[in-house]
Amino acid sequence: MSEAVIRNAPSSPGSPGLLASLDPLLREWLPRQRWFAGKGRPVTGFSLVAATELVPPTAKLGLYHLLVRAHQPLALGSATHPGDCYQLLIGVREALPPRLAPALIGHVDEGPLAGHTVYEALHDPRPAELLLEALRTQARIGGLRFERDRRQEIRDGLVPRLMTAEQSNSSIVYGDTFILKLMRRVVPGVNPDLELPLALAREDCARVPAPTGWIRAELSGESYVLGVLQPFVQGASDGWELALRELAKGEDFAAEARALGRATAEVHTALARALPTATLGHPQLNLLADGMIERLEAATQAVPALRPYEAGLRSAFTALADLAAEGRTWTAQRVHGDLHLGQCLRSPAGQWSLIDFEGEPSKPLAERRMPQPPARDIAGMLRSFDYAALSADPPSPGWAQTCRAAYCSGYAEVSGVDPRTDPVLLRACETDKAIYEVVYEARHRPDWLPVPMAAIERYVASDQI
Repeated sequence: MSEAVIRNAPSSPGSPGLLASLDPLLREWLPRQRWFAGKGRPVTGFSLVAATELVPPTAKLGLYHLLVRAHQPLALGSATHPGDCYQLLIGVREALPPRLAPALIGHVDEGPLAGHTVYEALHDPRPAELLLEALRTQARIGGLRFERDRRQEIRDGLVPRLMTAEQSNSSIVYGDTFILKLMRRVVPGVNPDLELPLALAREDCARVPAPTGWIRAELSGESYVLGVLQPFVQGASDGWELALRELAKGEDFAAEARALGRATAEVHTALARALPTATLGHPQLNLLADGMIERLEAATQAVPALRPYEAGLRSAFTALADLAAEGRTWTAQRVHGDLHLGQCLRSPAGQWSLIDFEGEPSKPLAERRMPQPPARDIAGMLRSFDYAALSADPPSPGWAQTCRAAYCSGYAEVSGVDPRTDPVLLRACETDKAIYEVVYEARHRPDWLPVPMAAIERYVASDQI
């Protein structure tokens, strides 16, 4: 795909001139956003992937949809890549009203928007309303495609509000009826955050809200999923926040953990029906174990505190390879990919739902769409119970053990297979997850590093999860 590369270029008419005029403002604003993936590295320039004028600029309002690639120097040891592509909705006004002050990007001094103020348009109800109307009418604007399930009604007049809790994406709630999740860092291809909920809807799996609509971009033969509209679970409790509340009150969470295990198994069972599965034999398991060992080696370089435990951690992965060498096989299927308490919602009626199927955002799309052992998801949830228990004041490791056991029991009630009966695979997946957590916390939240490090010490000392 051809892209107009802008690096302090003079302003010129058209989209390149638009991006050139925004360049100095975006360099300051973009790295401050919670969903910006390249923190810690300066932005050296931008490429314009696509620009769509949704509302022509007037004294009251203009609106641009941009796909912009941010160029940054590579981190030490990372593979060469062209830069991350971000979805931006840029509002244009002569002056911002006070209610939109937190959305300010800056004042444009030159180019086609000279003299105007630009801002993050998702904070503004009118642009948010336009997105829902485009989905309702299945609009096509430039390369943008607004599509929906015709069996589901989208009423107009729903009042939008921007949610503030998300990190890697942005979401707008419409009148407690729908939630529109807009991807911020986008890549071409089939996005599992749309693919898997659609597949689950075909299987009538009630554990995942069925997509009502979605936004795509068709550009030079490539397709980008930009957003997904789903029913909003009104009054739902986030699993992480609910667990912390129960911990703070000293309340037992075993019944909820068991229900979560059942919900996870229902989703896994439906995904196995809806999409192809694979058998992992010796060659595939060797690759899986080798990948875990490579991540361990990289982690010990990044976080020296891991080095005393490297041999013990490695044994979790070599034990998996040894079983494969003996002829043991496992079934792989599509899974959630980034399952933890924060990806679960409990309705006021007590029903658990799973959300956010995009997988680990830092991984390549092809890797996120690969079949995996269900133990990947199970390990993520078990680690999440551990996180909740150790972040409590005082820490409550016994609470985590109770929840872990209840979750596995609930999973077995639906699937017929207790994850604990396959301890080598579960230990390898949970160890791999804990190593990832150590690197993440060391880079982004050093105060949280003791939580995964406590798990690392326990795994090595006990040689089991």
